[in-house]
Amino acid sequence: MSDGRDGPGRPEEATGAEESVSPDGRAGLLDLLWPRATRGQFIAALLCLVFGFAVVAQVQSTKADTTFATARQDELVGILSDLSQRSDRLRADIRDLEDTKASLERDGQGETAMEEALRRAAVYGVLAGTLPATGQGIELDISDPSRRVPSGVLLDALQELRDAGAEVIQINDVRAGVSTYFTDLPGGGVAVDGHRLDSPYRFLVIGDPHVMSTALNIPGGVMKNIQNAGGSGSITQPAKITVSAIRSP
Repeated sequence: MSDGRDGPGRPEEATGAEESVSPDGRAGLLDLLWPRATRGQFIAALLCLVFGFAVVAQVQSTKADTTFATARQDELVGILSDLSQRSDRLRADIRDLEDTKASLERDGQGETAMEEALRRAAVYGVLAGTLPATGQGIELDISDPSRRVPSGVLLDALQELRDAGAEVIQINDVRAGVSTYFTDLPGGGVAVDGHRLDSPYRFLVIGDPHVMSTALNIPGGVMKNIQNAGGSGSITQPAKITVSAIRSP
């Protein structure tokens, strides 16, 4: 009797045991599939990341070294020369800035800054033609009693003087500017900026006298063109050239 009662009960107990163990088995499997990060694993990952950055930096450095290693000698000399020139320019700029700073610091009332501003205003006024000027230069006289020298020859003379470094130019009583122009008048003669010119046409020019004289006397140049047009020209170098004519602001 006891065997009969015990027999049917055993399968039920076994089935219950299997059901109670199954969740624990699945939980263990999930633990295996989802590993927990330990402190050692975290440190190892961090070291791998640092090592990766080091490798990338080394590769970039190696590329730069390879670029210079494969450059020709003349290329390296050019690079070195360029760097040296840049360094010299930067040193010169630093010295200028330090000198300016020292001057301003010595002048608490701003007198140095005022003097510099006035000096620049004077330079700009001379270049713009709104102020008179004095300096070394030349005087170009073009004689044209028959009024046969065309405006184009006078324009060529003006351009040649500018190309030779002329800083200030006065033509008879007219101050030349960036917009100065010449025109031929009916019946002969020439006008500059709308003002009739009487012969001789006198150019008062401030600049390097030697350079400007050489430029005007180039074979086949301005002086030859004046002669071919029926006029005559002469160049003198006074001790001082005074340009008194001014342009309206």
